[in-house]
Amino acid sequence: MTKSKVYFTDFKANLEDSHLKKLTRLVTKAGINTIDMKDKFVAIKIHFGEPGNLAFLRPNYAKTIVDVVKNNEGKAFLTDCNTLYVGGRKNALDHIDSAYLNGYSPFSTGCHVIIADGLKGTDETLVPINQEYVQDAKIGRAIMDSDILISLTHFKGHESTGFGGALKNIGMGCGSRAGKFEMHSNGKPVVDESICKSCGMCIRQCAHDALHFNENKKAHIDVNKCAGCGRCIGTCGFDAISTLEWEANDILNKKIAEYTLAVVQDKPCFHISIVCDVSPNCDCHSENDIPIIADVGMFASFDPVALDQACADACLKSPIIDGSVLSHQDHHHHDPFKDTHPDTNWEVCLEHAEKIGLGSRDYELEIVK
Repeated sequence: MTKSKVYFTDFKANLEDSHLKKLTRLVTKAGINTIDMKDKFVAIKIHFGEPGNLAFLRPNYAKTIVDVVKNNEGKAFLTDCNTLYVGGRKNALDHIDSAYLNGYSPFSTGCHVIIADGLKGTDETLVPINQEYVQDAKIGRAIMDSDILISLTHFKGHESTGFGGALKNIGMGCGSRAGKFEMHSNGKPVVDESICKSCGMCIRQCAHDALHFNENKKAHIDVNKCAGCGRCIGTCGFDAISTLEWEANDILNKKIAEYTLAVVQDKPCFHISIVCDVSPNCDCHSENDIPIIADVGMFASFDPVALDQACADACLKSPIIDGSVLSHQDHHHHDPFKDTHPDTNWEVCLEHAEKIGLGSRDYELEIVK
């Protein structure tokens, strides 16, 4: 079986050769220009960073990729889906404000920001995949409407999945709020009556007649009728609806792989990961601790599984930063991600992704100078 190609360049620079020039050279060598982008809508999937977090990718990287798309006569837009949790990115207006606050404006990147699952996180496309854990993935509509997907990922640690790489950026990131609920939960939602405002929006949105007002005039979910779709979570503007049954990390990782399959299976895709400021936790945090390992470099591939594997392998070889959370851990695994979050196993996601045909963990690394 032919190994997948992954391309890599380091962060060494000089007066004539900046990081951004090297990024352009990297993606060109990796074959991004072989994709027919002429007059096509090109979704660049990125994490804009929760307000307060400073580890997210600088918008300069996004502009570099936008320029590549424009040079290929494509129509680029930066995109992400709304978050399930309370924060600065739970609806499209707050999300766009957060993106602008962190530098992702049309003036700095050369393209618009579109929140793929709409104003309240309910604008989704059901994508049949019939996998082990997910039958119909709930993907942000603008992403499914795009002709081409480019994932631009900040590779970092993650408290539930071990690390956040290309698969996490695509699978979790492209899920609507209901999709994120499906990945995170193995149960059905419940209403916190102390928060419920009795507005009735969830009742009007429920397709299964599972919601009604109780004797306290608060929304109540009939678990016998509830299908567990999570749409009420996206509808509620007060975060009164949530789940009590969080999915185990291994199953979460497998669901992320299956959601990634839903996004990439029928369209041209290209994947880029920037391994710098490798914080211990996701950029969804409203803060970031110091990086756990030294900066590595930039990677690109048509294969997201090989890309994640190559990034992880490089991180395993990178020096631990003194004073970081990782430097105070017992290194039983000799793995910066498992040692930082011992209850996680990032390999599960890659194993499952390979099993369902997303790509190969076996790769050939080509160095781009």
